[in-house]
Amino acid sequence: MSFIEMDAVHKQDSTFKTSDQKKCINGSLMIGVFEILQSLRKDTVLCDIQLKTDDDTIVFAHKVVLVSASSYFHKIFTNLDECNKNLVNITELDSTVLQLLINYIYTGEILVTKKNVKGLLAAANHLQLGYVKNVCAEFLQSQMDPSNCLSIKAFANLHDCMELLSSSEEYIKKQFLEVVKYDEFLSLSSVEVIKLISCSEIVVPIEEKVYECVINWVKHELGFRKDFLPELMEHVRLSLTSKQYILEKIVNETLLKNNPKCNNYVKEALHFHLLKSVNPFTNPQTIWSKPRQSGDLRKVILVLGRSESTNNFSINWYDPTTNIWQRALDMRKGWLPVHLALIANQFVFGVGSSNTKNSECVKMLDLHSQTSSWLPMDDMSIGRMGLGVGVLNNCVYAVGGYDDTNYSLNSVEVFDVSIQEWRTLSSMSSMRSYVGFGILNNLLYAVGGYDSSSMQRLKSVECYDPSIDTWKLVAELSICRSRVGVGVLEGVMYAIGGWNGSVTHKSVEVYTESSK
Repeated sequence: MSFIEMDAVHKQDSTFKTSDQKKCINGSLMIGVFEILQSLRKDTVLCDIQLKTDDDTIVFAHKVVLVSASSYFHKIFTNLDECNKNLVNITELDSTVLQLLINYIYTGEILVTKKNVKGLLAAANHLQLGYVKNVCAEFLQSQMDPSNCLSIKAFANLHDCMELLSSSEEYIKKQFLEVVKYDEFLSLSSVEVIKLISCSEIVVPIEEKVYECVINWVKHELGFRKDFLPELMEHVRLSLTSKQYILEKIVNETLLKNNPKCNNYVKEALHFHLLKSVNPFTNPQTIWSKPRQSGDLRKVILVLGRSESTNNFSINWYDPTTNIWQRALDMRKGWLPVHLALIANQFVFGVGSSNTKNSECVKMLDLHSQTSSWLPMDDMSIGRMGLGVGVLNNCVYAVGGYDDTNYSLNSVEVFDVSIQEWRTLSSMSSMRSYVGFGILNNLLYAVGGYDSSSMQRLKSVECYDPSIDTWKLVAELSICRSRVGVGVLEGVMYAIGGWNGSVTHKSVEVYTESSK
């Protein structure tokens, strides 16, 4: 017999020996055991512990069962001073809730309702029954609405329900406008109101809403709360309210008139508006002048068009948060910006023009302004048509284009809002008009375009790093594209369509930094 054959026999023997054993698990045994234990408990048979509540209700149980399910009972019944006792007073818990929880320990079942959920959670936390505590917290979260979220937050904090606490805080921030309409808000302490309104993450379309909720809270118990007004108003960002609202509403509020400190806040807000009228890009200097994060979530729809009857161009915008259309004053005849750029979700820049006469022109529209008029900005150093325009770090970049002689440009300039001037940057390596423009990971990309000197549509792409004022070539497009649409989504830049001189493309290409 060979070695291989002998090994095979050995393996067979080994297999045969292991088949002599079989481990069996009776999955229903423990269920049956606990069903019997529950039956014994109901009949008070073999029970070795009585739990007594404040209303003298006695709950019978078996120590070994309670110890196996609860760290709280384990600590009590393994303590030398307590282990031989057959009666324990549990004064902290309601008798109905205690019976539900003891029943849960024996059966694994618990019925959670709107009426008992808070009592159950508090008791489960006390008895260290983690599963019940968690299902109660989940139930409370499912029942959360603007009328009860503040009390749920306080309850979660009291009983160390960290996930429920976090979710209730996020809910309150997002539903702030609805939350302040209910009695729970009016019942908050001054400290709690201050903590809420000082948060930069509460979602409000306009700061006027924060001011109004503060005034409503104070007036709810005026005699007691009026002394808190200065401290509350310190956290209302009055400079973010409109000048018209300040003059029509806030200045005439008696509560503020009679308080010198509140008057100072109003004066500071009006002074800020005065500075803004001189320099629209005035930076906030105090916390109550800085926009809340929710301000970045506010979106408006801009619509640019021309009137057939007057030949004037106009811009309208729709604000979904107020359901209102607004209209800027008509642009003068002959000026239609070829590009719009948005800074800080507030300032709309019209850059360049559709004709050579005003091709260096730049105007700005402040969407928060009461006048809704286009303000002249510093002109570009040269007239540009067919250029690329984009915004990075509150600066407007003008890239390439062609001049009044139809000559393609490789020059680049940037408008810095801090000094309200254009300055020239390093030039691209290629002349590019009708260039696609995109921003990816804080870098600027000039995509394709047309070079009038060679009369060629381009497939080359250049990347600009503002930190070192340098352009460099990166991966080319697969085909030449001028007038190409460029967009960025989730770290990927898309080149869409374009023109190669004879054919309009319908294809799309993608670029990531790994494509370099």
